[in-house]
Amino acid sequence: MTNTLTLKLTIMANGGAAMGFDAQDRPIFVPFGIPGETVAVALEEQKNHYARGKLIEVLAASHSRVEPRCPHFGVCSGCHFQHMAYEAQTAVLPQIIADQLKRIGGIENITVNKTVPHEPTWTYRAEVQLSPVPGGGLGFWSSSRRQVMPIETCPIIREELLNLWQDVDLELPGLRKLTLRIGDDDALLAALEIDDVEPPELEADFPVSVAMVLPNRSAASLVGDPYSVQTINGRDFRVSPGCYFAPNTGMRTAVIQSLLSLANLQGSETILEGYSGGGTLTAFLAEAAAEIVAVEINEDAINDAIVNLNHTENVSLYQGWLEDVLPTLNRQPDVIVVEPPAKGLSGTAVDHLIACTAPKLLYVSADIATLARDGKRLSKAGYHLAQIQPIDTSPHTYHFHTVSLWQL
Repeated sequence: MTNTLTLKLTIMANGGAAMGFDAQDRPIFVPFGIPGETVAVALEEQKNHYARGKLIEVLAASHSRVEPRCPHFGVCSGCHFQHMAYEAQTAVLPQIIADQLKRIGGIENITVNKTVPHEPTWTYRAEVQLSPVPGGGLGFWSSSRRQVMPIETCPIIREELLNLWQDVDLELPGLRKLTLRIGDDDALLAALEIDDVEPPELEADFPVSVAMVLPNRSAASLVGDPYSVQTINGRDFRVSPGCYFAPNTGMRTAVIQSLLSLANLQGSETILEGYSGGGTLTAFLAEAAAEIVAVEINEDAINDAIVNLNHTENVSLYQGWLEDVLPTLNRQPDVIVVEPPAKGLSGTAVDHLIACTAPKLLYVSADIATLARDGKRLSKAGYHLAQIQPIDTSPHTYHFHTVSLWQL
């Protein structure tokens, strides 16, 4: 078989590559292609059941193809869809979701809601993660993930972070990652992850707080306040380094609104919330239900939640792995809400959640493949996928969130 071929791209696959089929009906994944295009492809990775190709030439372009805004697009690993008009990016998400649910979860005949779009589509990220470049400075991983490459600009991060990044002069032995975040109060925070567990002595020549994230994900303050402040629906939330928070608070609001809409709470429910983090979902669930039992493993996130949920009397917080805490709880929830990391739920956690027999389960997912995997087990236990709402939380990348409602 020749290493180059002409291909008609038909669908967008999960992970950011368009897909077509060769003469043997083998799927070929092509990054930076668009469904509907005819392209010339050089095959780079060939397996028995699929292959990956490098886009050589667009022979018949989609009307959705646009000029990428970033000079590093295609080489940097950060963005995957800058070659597509934004409307086309959001339009492919329901198709990706339906495909993953069918192929991985065995769940068919599902109507996926229209994607909630993101505004703005540029300069929206309030957080950026940087790695040391071998020759000095900070940058992003290349698209091949083989090296960290120097970056001059990034059109999806906030201008304040780009300015801070360019001002940072940091030569720190053992530095693995530097995370920069801007709060909704415009305060800047830099979080260091280094190999040494001993905090370095640092001075900041400009107004920025500096913290060190330890291997156990706890944080030690080096300069200033060891947290940022993010605002959702007029409510402030403390976020410590090492704790997850959406890179843009506007779309966190969209996730919360979608979840509350699908949950349709009446005010009398007991809710079990897994992976509750710093309490951003918890706070708004507590306003709409009778009791919240929230479980989180990260100690710093629990401490954030204690501050963020101050004067909220109908919330009980438990620290530990969800699968370990659930068997110790003497609660019969009416509703379950989970927001696991991208790797999804553990098999043990799914088993314990199913055993709760809650009539409603709401799943906030950052990875449609693991949602489909977990959904397969939920379906076998009798849960029906009633609705699923895609939310574009990261324009120009293949990352997005879904909020799904499962009912017994």
